[in-house]
Amino acid sequence: MSLKAASSGTVAAARQALRAPSTVARTFVQRRFASGGGGYNPPTGRLFNEKPLPPGQKREKEGWESLWTYGMWGSIVFGTVLYMYKPDTSIQSWALPEATKRLEQSGKAWQYKPSVNSGYPESE
Repeated sequence: MSLKAASSGTVAAARQALRAPSTVARTFVQRRFASGGGGYNPPTGRLFNEKPLPPGQKREKEGWESLWTYGMWGSIVFGTVLYMYKPDTSIQSWALPEATKRLEQSGKAWQYKPSVNSGYPESE
């Protein structure tokens, strides 16, 4: 067997090995044709596609509507209460009293006193 024949056989085997997974993988590929049927509902001009009731009749609620209404408004009230009582985590609410306390301890003047030339009434 010559070197050329051996190398061509090796190349052919390598090509076959590279092709094999793709042919095997194709058998496991799921075919999708995107034909799910008609999903378009033409507009009717009615809210939630409900027919108008004859005069004098009252609309009957479905079972889930009351639960949804109480759940929605209850969560809004609960969130509002939580928001009202949330802790104050702003830096300003802590920094001003802390700075005032430290400046008073150091004995430095920390309040603004306007210049005599400013014309401010308290600068006399």
